[in-house]
Amino acid sequence: MVYRNQLIKGCLALFLLVILSGWIFPATEKPDCDIHQGPCTKKAGTTTVTFEISPRPVRHMEELLFSVTVRPCSDLPDNLLLNLSMPGMDMGKNQVSLVKKNNCLYQGKGIIVKCKSGRKLWKATLLSPGLNNPAFTFDVRD
Repeated sequence: MVYRNQLIKGCLALFLLVILSGWIFPATEKPDCDIHQGPCTKKAGTTTVTFEISPRPVRHMEELLFSVTVRPCSDLPDNLLLNLSMPGMDMGKNQVSLVKKNNCLYQGKGIIVKCKSGRKLWKATLLSPGLNNPAFTFDVRD
């Protein structure tokens, strides 16, 4: 009986360590985009992808306008999907539907939720296999 109680306590301690590891050992990924200063651009082969969020500064729990410009864009559909995630933390599914407006510009509205841990690093991934799913990592302000 004593051995069983010790085993249960050990398993519980291990479980808590795994759960809390997101706070104890935060993600080592760093922002590659200062979204508060303006648009960020990446190359995807011969294509240029520019990502922007407004209004700035970008804050949690506010309606935001996500804009993506892809040049050239002749082979892309009229709708793209932008996946919002937090590196090293499961925040649930958060995707923004982007609609082609004009001249290779895609836009959609969405919200970046606030993480209870206080972490502010987010990643926006343009879900497009033809563009190799370019991702932009950025900090969000309170």
